[in-house]
Amino acid sequence: MINRRLPLFIALLLTLLIGPLPATAAVPPATPYNPRPAEGDLILPMPGEAEMVFRSVAVPGGGFWADQDRTIQIGDATGGIFEGLQRTQISGSFPADNGEGWLIYLAKYELTQGQFIAVMGMDALMSASGDPDIESLPGLQGRALREALMQPLSFVAYHDVVAFIHRYNQWLFDPEHPERITALPRLDDAPGFLRLPTEQEWEYVVRGGLPALRAGSFNDPLPFSPRQLNEHAWHLGNARHQIRPVGLRAADGLGFHDLLGNVQEMTAGLFRPEIWQGKPGGVAVRGGSVSTPATELRSALRAELDVYAWDADRAQVLERRSFNTGARLAIGANVVVSSAQRSRIEQEYEAYRTELRRSMPVGRTLDNRVAQAAGQISDADPIIERLIEQNPQLHESLAAIQALTINAREQLELAQREAARSLAQDAARNGVNLSVYLSRLTRLATTLDSARRLAEISTRYQEQVEAVERSIAELDEAVSMQLQAYGEKVASLGDYQPEHLDMAIDFLTEQEPPRREAMVLELLRVHAETFAEQRRPDRDTWLEDFRSSFTDFIDG
Repeated sequence: MINRRLPLFIALLLTLLIGPLPATAAVPPATPYNPRPAEGDLILPMPGEAEMVFRSVAVPGGGFWADQDRTIQIGDATGGIFEGLQRTQISGSFPADNGEGWLIYLAKYELTQGQFIAVMGMDALMSASGDPDIESLPGLQGRALREALMQPLSFVAYHDVVAFIHRYNQWLFDPEHPERITALPRLDDAPGFLRLPTEQEWEYVVRGGLPALRAGSFNDPLPFSPRQLNEHAWHLGNARHQIRPVGLRAADGLGFHDLLGNVQEMTAGLFRPEIWQGKPGGVAVRGGSVSTPATELRSALRAELDVYAWDADRAQVLERRSFNTGARLAIGANVVVSSAQRSRIEQEYEAYRTELRRSMPVGRTLDNRVAQAAGQISDADPIIERLIEQNPQLHESLAAIQALTINAREQLELAQREAARSLAQDAARNGVNLSVYLSRLTRLATTLDSARRLAEISTRYQEQVEAVERSIAELDEAVSMQLQAYGEKVASLGDYQPEHLDMAIDFLTEQEPPRREAMVLELLRVHAETFAEQRRPDRDTWLEDFRSSFTDFIDG
């Protein structure tokens, strides 16, 4: 029988082996459960002196129900069939300390074997694990023991992870030990609880959260440069199917380790072909693993864990135990935690329902709302025709209704054309400005080269160099702003029907605009069509299109 005091002994041994890092008041010391301590770590206790570390991630917007800034795009148009682009609202479970906005709390590292043992015991791990090498764990010592216990928990069934979360919550909420929940975030003084993260939470965090949204990099395939992949992730190319201890790779921009690679991570939701639709199946897992090729690793990558798997050879159903599947915990809260909080939600709902809900993803699809209305009116035509046939005495009244619906549909069609034309005109204006700035940058680059050559001869030209450099910096910023505005309008145009886009650009082209604007309109047509097909902004490609078209362009 395994000694039940082993978790405590292991914790003490690993602390001695790793040793503490120099710590400030803001940075906790290093432990086996937090090998890369950092400012902002939230540490929860576990049995046997073990720990679990979380980090908070800010969510934009302050309202409970919705905020325009909280609408994000997830998925990858160039990814697999289960990664289609979707717009969704991201929400936090807890209010920020300053009362502005909300926070998501996600574990800093993947759940480890040592943490599982601390809560469930060594015997439970030995019984649950499908790892053929697990039998050697109790006999390990020193560095081998340390690395084994810092390995991500894997090779266990989904229900073993659920049982662990249940037991850990029970331990935290023991009424005889109120000190255990001191560090838990709270909503109206109610402490949070441990759970698996949702897919939306997971993808929002891995994409870089609020800093990435503000920087314009949120929709990039990876949260860092592809050249840095080996620094941040264990994948097939550098791990060869061998899982590594947590924390060995560099943290991402928010301070999390191994969100991509190492083990793929279970989430709280059932897997659907798209997050919001399709047949529900097994459990959604995210992040890829040591068996994922580097070229396939991306923020949108998602797969299905068949919790109950059919083994055709044995002709029986087995609980799936995957060597490269693990978990990462989150801290959640109930929607309603008090009568006062429920009252606030109810008060906010009326304003949300009348002002914001219709513009949120829950209130509309990716299609243009006016187009939806036109389609719905068209759906009424066969109903009216059937009513006229079945009720000849109502023919006159129903015909009047039919005439009204035809007129409404025509007005909606006209509204779509005018709206698309106005939007295209605004996008073209941004595009023209962008092209002008790029042309100026080309000329300034030539001027800067000349000024630098002169400055090498005489220092009195240094001021000219600095003036040109300032002008280039200002133009770079202007290019970025115009590209951002252009991209937003292209995305909106992508929601219109192709015929409305063509009509809008054809109308503007028929006005015989200057040659620069005419070239911009042709680029706009291509970019809007591409967005409509891929549902993904590709600003880098669009900028390169403008550069190649206008770098040497001369008006006239």
